[in-house]
Amino acid sequence: MKTIKKLLPAFIPFILCLTSCTTIDLYEKDVAIPGHEWKSSYKPVFDFIIKDTTVPYQFFLVLRHTEKYNYTNIYVNLYIKAPGSDSITKIQRSLMLADNNGWMGSGMDDIYEHRIPLGAPQPLKAGSYQFTVEQIMREDPLEHVLNVGLRIEKKQ
Repeated sequence: MKTIKKLLPAFIPFILCLTSCTTIDLYEKDVAIPGHEWKSSYKPVFDFIIKDTTVPYQFFLVLRHTEKYNYTNIYVNLYIKAPGSDSITKIQRSLMLADNNGWMGSGMDDIYEHRIPLGAPQPLKAGSYQFTVEQIMREDPLEHVLNVGLRIEKKQ
């Protein structure tokens, strides 16, 4: 037991380095969907600032829904306003939420969370960004959606 107590302080920095050297969280924000019915007119906006331009960033759409969600995917429009630009880039995506084996996200009881990568990591300009998400499914409002969010990670 004394040997373990002596070695433990030496291993803590090593363990922390192993767990923290792959990604560094930069930004994550989720918004609740009113009444768990995502209307197409409800377009959550996420504002964030990029300071470090020396590393690429990975974007994720975060989505939480109940097991009663009726589809295996979700169609969204993503609107991105970059710093120093008056124009907005629109990207349309179909994001898979389930396959033949069931829901692809992590689940607890009847709630599932998905962190879906939005493309490959990429470098960004410094400045203030605005990111807007719009659901464009045929069902309106889209039922059983609890939260939608944006997560951005620095990739080392």
